[in-house]
Amino acid sequence: MKKVLFLTIGIFLLMSCEKPLIEDSPPSQSQGNLTLSILQLEQTPFGDIKNTASDAACTHLNFAVYQGGKRIKQINQTIDGPAFGTATLQLDEGTYQLVVVAHSSAKNPAMTNPQKIQFTNADGFTDTFLYEDDLTVTGESQHLPLSLRRITSRCHFVITDDIPANVTKVRFYYTGGSGAFDATTGFGCVKSKQSVFFDVTDGQKQFDLYTFLHDTQGTVHLLVTAYDAGDNVVTEHDFDVPMMQNRVINISAPLFHTQETGTGTITIILTS
Repeated sequence: MKKVLFLTIGIFLLMSCEKPLIEDSPPSQSQGNLTLSILQLEQTPFGDIKNTASDAACTHLNFAVYQGGKRIKQINQTIDGPAFGTATLQLDEGTYQLVVVAHSSAKNPAMTNPQKIQFTNADGFTDTFLYEDDLTVTGESQHLPLSLRRITSRCHFVITDDIPANVTKVRFYYTGGSGAFDATTGFGCVKSKQSVFFDVTDGQKQFDLYTFLHDTQGTVHLLVTAYDAGDNVVTEHDFDVPMMQNRVINISAPLFHTQETGTGTITIILTS
């Protein structure tokens, strides 16, 4: 059933990741010839968010080293572990590809292939930061401070009308983006069907949805479905959402008290 919806979409700078193929490994505590330290997440000095606060910019770090496209070392860290933000490795002399991912997903992404680093619906999609570059290891020990750039796009969705008492959860299903990215470009590399459920029994009306676009900008098709406690559909609406990498799209819309039009026309206002 199509509805007339009024959407206010604002684009502004974002100020604020599938089950892993390997188990979490503790940060290296041994001496090595390469030390990696996170200096900054885009727009966020790393030292200011090294805490367990719920609004921390990231709660997981993944350091991976590849040679000839094959992963040879990986260190995974969580925000409550020792030395969060610093990793030491021992590498033979040579040239490598270094990939570092910062995120707040429930688990680590699959990182076997640097051209397809993938998260899953089950573990969630979050704000994600990336560092990728070639690395030359010599006979001398070296310390490399890293600045990571944000590669996600975020849709901030706000329900503007009252949620009926029988509604217990809302599902956001979206296509057009990707749940995996190519570390060499930072862009999405698969055509994903992303889905996330939110429990709304506590009155939650604001929701954040993340994706990796296939370019610096693109359109995501979003289907919003509200369910009751018996998993029956209460209402359902769809949107075509223009998005940009490293930007937030704000959507404010009524879901439960709209008027039918028969044409499904949606009015969109873009503001900078």
